[in-house]
Formats: sequence, C-alpha cells, structure tokens
Amino acid sequence: MLNKKFYCILLAGGSGDKLWPWSRENKPKQFASIGTGNVTLLRLAYERCLDLVPTENILVATLDRYKDLVTELIPELPEKNLILEPLGRHTAPCTVYSAYTLIKRDPEAVIAMMPADNILQRDALTRQTMEKAMTYAAEHDVLLTLGVIPTRPEPNYGYIQVSGGKEARDAGLPAPVKTFTEKPDVRIAEAFLKSGEFFWNSGIYIWKASVVKEECEALMPSITGLFEGWENNIGTPAESAFINKVYADCPKLSIDYGLMEKTSRAWIFPVNFKWMDLDNWEELYENNADTDELGNICNTSAKLIKDCRGNILLSEKRDKLIAVRGMENFIVVDTDDVLLICPRNADAYNDLTSATGFPDFEKFR
Repeated sequence: MLNKKFYCILLAGGSGDKLWPWSRENKPKQFASIGTGNVTLLRLAYERCLDLVPTENILVATLDRYKDLVTELIPELPEKNLILEPLGRHTAPCTVYSAYTLIKRDPEAVIAMMPADNILQRDALTRQTMEKAMTYAAEHDVLLTLGVIPTRPEPNYGYIQVSGGKEARDAGLPAPVKTFTEKPDVRIAEAFLKSGEFFWNSGIYIWKASVVKEECEALMPSITGLFEGWENNIGTPAESAFINKVYADCPKLSIDYGLMEKTSRAWIFPVNFKWMDLDNWEELYENNADTDELGNICNTSAKLIKDCRGNILLSEKRDKLIAVRGMENFIVVDTDDVLLICPRNADAYNDLTSATGFPDFEKFR
C-alpha cells in the first residue's frame, strides 16, 4: 500500500534551451517527446510517481504560462496540485513555495522533488530505491539528495563529495555531504572521478516538509521573509495575488547554492538505477537505444537513410519521409517553423544557436 504521507513534486518550469529547436520557450523539453518516443518527459515522470505515492499526492510546479500544457498532458491532475510560479526564479523559491503548500495540507508530508526532464527507468529497482530514500527521510531530520556514481568525467553535471571519502561512497549507504561542485571543467571532473569520493548530483531531493521549511527559514531569510503571511494566503482565493507579489521581489537562486551548500543536514543517498539529466543533444544521443546499425537516430515512420552514420534526425511530423545520404555526425531537426542542420558538436551547435538571441530571431526561440 502506498504511504499517504509521501508526496512527489515534479519541477516543470525549466527552459531546456540546449535542445533547441525541439525545446522552445513556449514549449520546453519537459513538454516534448524526446528522440524516437511518443510520450513526453512530463508524462513519463508523472507515471513513475504513480508507483510511489497516491495519485492525489502528485504535484507539478511550473510557470503560469505552462499551465495549459501541464493540464493537456496530465488531465487527471487536480488544479489544487498545480504550483504555479508567475516568474522563473530557479529552484530555491519554488522549494519554499512547495514546502509551505504541503505543510498547510499535511504537516507530516515527506516530499520527493524531481526534475520532470530527468530520465529514469520505470522499474522495480527505481521504485524500491525511491521508497527506501523516502522512508529514510521520514525517519531522519536530514535533507537527502540522490547521488549517482559517475561513469565518466562529465562537465555538464553537478558533483557531490561524500564525507568519509571513497570508503563511504563505496559502502552504498546514506552519508553526510562534504562539498557540492556545480558543473566543473573536464580536468576537474576527471580528478573527481579518479578520487572515488564523488557522486553526480541527480537534482532529486527528498525531505520532510517541516525540516526543509526550518532550514530554508534559517538559511534563506531573503526568500522566506517574502512569504510572510503564507499561512493566511496559500490555499485560499488570495494565493495568486500573494504569490505574484512575492515573486516580484524574489531573487533568482538555486536550492544547491541557497540551501544545500550551507546546511549541516545535507546527506547523500546513493542510487544504482539508470539516470540521465537530458540537458543537450549529446546526452540524448548517448543514451538513446533506438539507433540503427550505423548509429543514426530517426523518429519518423518513413525513412530513406543511406551512407549515413551517427546522426540525429528528428521531425515533428512523425509520418514525414526523411531521406538523407552521405551525412555523418549531424543534427537535423525539422519543426513547423525551424529547420536545424548542424554538426553534432557542442561548440558548433552553441556557436550557431547563440545567434537566436538576436532580435531578428526572437519569434523562433
């Protein structure tokens, strides 16, 4: 039986600009089906949560402007389970807002906060690991972050050093956090990997609502102070106007910088399930099992691909014929208003897409 004190909050307000033009300002990656699949990342994340908590205990935190996208993808989600932010202020304000929301609903709530754009296997290992982590958080006054053992020196991920060194990491048990490092360069990431003391930061956090509230109020008063009077506003008709006022003055701050790097209650919970932070095209390519014999990814039902290797070929129209010859290691993405053709190389992609920030291309962002 699912624990009625356990809650999942899916974070679905990010922009996902490193997967442009598949991910756009008006429809970021969490609302898109990625690669060859037909199901959106948000819907996949929601369905994983169904294995962990009662349906009524799943909430989605997103921006006001994405409300219709969320309700279209999860029509069964009650409106009271939408945490709507008027502005993107990163994860710290959202954490505070979410904690106050759930404390008012259930003072004993245990929360798993998860990015909607992470990719996890929906299997017994993932379910059992999440249940153990939530049970641990319910029984201890700690702020848990799930740690993934790194397999390569990846500069696009955050890293967490565990207290107790390599022995503590290899033990596979919950342990205090020593340091956080956000997206190091390759040289430093290689040193982290060699030391055996570091985990990748999954961005999945688990804690009691009462504990994270207490720590946020102690360590982030510049944010929690803006929520003064939340008890009389959140969960009432006055909530929207109250939150609009709060966010107008709220600083942009991540939960790692604002809370986890400062608290003495940060603990890591090691996990062995398959995890991916889908943040760029190379992540999508390296973790996509749906390639042909020459390593091409193509999502259409009709395809004519000859003498091609290592390409990402995507179209919004799944019944479109993609015909390509003699192309190697390219990204080709076809949407209603953008056609991207670019080498599958981060520097080339970033150099090309940085120009979309110019006013002439504003409508295509």
